[in-house]
Amino acid sequence: MAIWISRSRRIFNHFVQRACPLSLLHPRGSRPFSYFESKQQEPQCYYEEEDYHVDIKHDENQAMDFPGGKIPFVSRMKFISESSETRLACYRVLDNNGSPIPGSVFEQVRKDLAVKMYSTMVTLQIMDSIFDEAKKQGRLSFYMTSVGEEAINIASAAALTSDDIILPQYRETGVLLWRGFTLEEFTSQLLGNKGDNGKGRQMPIHYGSNKLNYFTVSSTIATQLPQAVGAAYALKMDKKEACVVTYFGDGTTSEGDFHAALNFAAVLEAPVIFLCRNNGWAISTPVAEQFRSDGVAIKGQAYGVRSIRVDGNDALAVYSAIRAAREMAIKEQRPIIVEAMAYRAGDHASSDDSTKYRSREEIEYWRRRCSVARFRKWIQKNGWWSDEEELEYRGNTKEQVLQALERPEETEKPPLADLFTDVYDQIPSNLQEQERYIRDAIKRRPNEYPSNIPL
Repeated sequence: MAIWISRSRRIFNHFVQRACPLSLLHPRGSRPFSYFESKQQEPQCYYEEEDYHVDIKHDENQAMDFPGGKIPFVSRMKFISESSETRLACYRVLDNNGSPIPGSVFEQVRKDLAVKMYSTMVTLQIMDSIFDEAKKQGRLSFYMTSVGEEAINIASAAALTSDDIILPQYRETGVLLWRGFTLEEFTSQLLGNKGDNGKGRQMPIHYGSNKLNYFTVSSTIATQLPQAVGAAYALKMDKKEACVVTYFGDGTTSEGDFHAALNFAAVLEAPVIFLCRNNGWAISTPVAEQFRSDGVAIKGQAYGVRSIRVDGNDALAVYSAIRAAREMAIKEQRPIIVEAMAYRAGDHASSDDSTKYRSREEIEYWRRRCSVARFRKWIQKNGWWSDEEELEYRGNTKEQVLQALERPEETEKPPLADLFTDVYDQIPSNLQEQERYIRDAIKRRPNEYPSNIPL
């Protein structure tokens, strides 16, 4: 055993010396080593055996010098409580009347930014209303609204830069809207026509834009979380002044990928923000049946991830929290959890009737606490918005959304061949066979095939 340990140490020292140019191992804080240096430190590369273990300067009967740090002994048996006596507080800036809470600390927002945030929230509201109605009319096959979560979408997006990478879940339409995705780009995706970036291969609301650093939505729950950590680690390796933000709902925390991603991010010190939209419901499953912990932010402590809970109906609170989280993630090279509390005031999706599992009174209670209305009160109190501007803007935006829906409805679909491209450099024989099969089927029954799809 002694020979093995000695040989292992020599091998490890040799690896460190060889790896030194890559800056793989650096001291940071109380940790033995870290994969990458904080941006505030000058690159170093050394290894001293006596530094690898904490120097024991205490009675071994009083504490255990275990890997990771000293652990004190106690003589009385005591279990850690399953929950604290008080719930984790929620950061808030504006009260229900849109007035700043006395003593509140928040990021100052100038007039032009505040008006843009509010007007984009209104646009999102109108889009949701028109597209959801279009689904009921049979013009769209599927849709998901952001009712009740508009402030999370827009305020978080406003706090980021265009270099920050977004890995969404499926209720982040407003984030993409803020980044410049046009109304016609939205409707082209919903209709799956030639203007769709995904060439009609994805179901509606599965938006994506490489140009806007917005990864394509994936239906599978939680897969975006470990992917976000990997993307953040790439930014870290490239020393980019940017972070990754990944969005998810409270139900996602029941997936294994959530826990793997948190541990992955903490250990690798990846600059990623985990933004949880805790809206109270995972489709029909309430949070009380989803987990026994006090929400999501508290889970970060178990993984060594800094976290905060914020009022998701308060645009100023969300904006301030994400701005602070972004700064910490980039400057300190660490993951952050932001749990935004905002009740889902709409159905889960157009295929859902939420009154089957919750009361109308409960829904209306939260609709009256609309985040858009609260932010409007604040900008009007500042003299930055008026009732006349409100009426004009809503009227113009409604007309623009309706036109954006009508034009793409007349646009033809992507060609049939696009079903089989963009995956392999050379299309394999099995896909070639499938293409021949579908073309033969069309020849046999041409009247059953849509006429607006080019062959």
